[in-house]
Amino acid sequence: MKIFFGIVGMVIIAAIIALWLDIMGTRYLKIKNLPDSNNSTYLITNANILPMHQDTVLTNKMVYIQDGIIKSITESLPQKEVEIVDAQGKFLLPGLIDMHVHVWDKYELGLYLANGVTAVRNVWGMPMHLRIKDDVNNDKILSPHFYTTGPKLTGPEFIGDDNLNLTSHSEAKNKVISYKDRGYDFIKTYYGLDRALFDAVIEQAAISKLDIVAHPSQKVPFSYHLHPQIKSIEHAEEIVQQPLQFNLDTIKLQPIIDSISNSKHSRYCPTLTVFNNIYQMMMNDSILEAEPLSYINPLIKKVDSKNQFNRWHNAKMEDSSVVDRIKNQHDFHLESVAELHKAGVPIICGTDAGIGVTLPGFSIHKELAFYKEAGLSNYEVLKTATVNAAQTHSIMNQLGTIEEGKVANLLLVDLNPLMELSTLENPSSIFIKGRQINRKTLLSFKEKAKNRKNLIASSLRYLENLIIEK
Repeated sequence: MKIFFGIVGMVIIAAIIALWLDIMGTRYLKIKNLPDSNNSTYLITNANILPMHQDTVLTNKMVYIQDGIIKSITESLPQKEVEIVDAQGKFLLPGLIDMHVHVWDKYELGLYLANGVTAVRNVWGMPMHLRIKDDVNNDKILSPHFYTTGPKLTGPEFIGDDNLNLTSHSEAKNKVISYKDRGYDFIKTYYGLDRALFDAVIEQAAISKLDIVAHPSQKVPFSYHLHPQIKSIEHAEEIVQQPLQFNLDTIKLQPIIDSISNSKHSRYCPTLTVFNNIYQMMMNDSILEAEPLSYINPLIKKVDSKNQFNRWHNAKMEDSSVVDRIKNQHDFHLESVAELHKAGVPIICGTDAGIGVTLPGFSIHKELAFYKEAGLSNYEVLKTATVNAAQTHSIMNQLGTIEEGKVANLLLVDLNPLMELSTLENPSSIFIKGRQINRKTLLSFKEKAKNRKNLIASSLRYLENLIIEK
């Protein structure tokens, strides 16, 4: 017994040390450790503004920010002493929003900021995300605005440690109530929900006033996901895999597009990047050793990235035609986005970052480039990650545009993104609730997240989720 308790004690001590080291490793994000970012009242001068609620550039303007809120957009100085930030003729736009991410540690929050992402919607909620949300909301750390769904809700058949399996009407309703009480912002529905379970989730979500984010379930018609309580439908590939039954048929696609368009409250989050990364894995046998993968959380890289690579590498070895099939489906996704846009369906930018080989932060630029390839103008592309995203949920309405009364989540870039989207990849500075973070600090966030050594800490947090949610 002494030996047993001694081993248990050592394991507990090792776990505490691992978590402590991880906390210490991300202390660079603490606002109190960044004195240059403590101020949230500024006058930004000499800025060319992309307000994003209209397709225009407001040239040589001033933006007065007070306590993190945009107070005025003007051409004259305020009647009070205030710190001035000279934009030097650069371009100011709302910070980007990634509406479909999976966050695994705080290092990733810095990666999002470094890539101009000032708000994220995490769509696989765990207890650690509630702690992150608390730290963000209480201004303890510099981070994108952080919103999160609860755990993924599915039916009894789709077993996996990443799912919460529902078995009855009452259980479905109780889980929704529980997630509301615990502080989750949205409900995430997933594969395997049949009509009875889905109805229970939707009914209780309406009562609890929780929006639903839907990864379509194959157990109900696709039209089920057009319910007013569901604010966004995820993944372009789900159109192919469910209503089209893998037939890349543009004629059969049109009625589906029309049904989504007729549902005026529905928004679509294509996540083109994560599907395209299947093709990238099959084309690059050494992708797991590539330098960009050094930004992936070590637990995800060791488990999920490796498993996904093996799955698709083996599929290629068994049937080489699968490579062309995946590429053709990706091209069909581009066409689907083009048709959704033509039909007036609001596209919201999401990457599915944090799984497989889809990088947190960096991937948003790839996603936006795909929308451009699909035929959207640069302004329409930018809308997907600003105003369209912010209008999806009422709790995000204070973001997404540069207007009086909005939160000062801003992105300052060297060139006009209406002409050159790639300028978004290297911000001159960003503002989070009015707190300025310069380019040098943003670059340091990338370096600190690179090759991080928090495998044990990440594993412990994932284990916590399994214990609490299962």
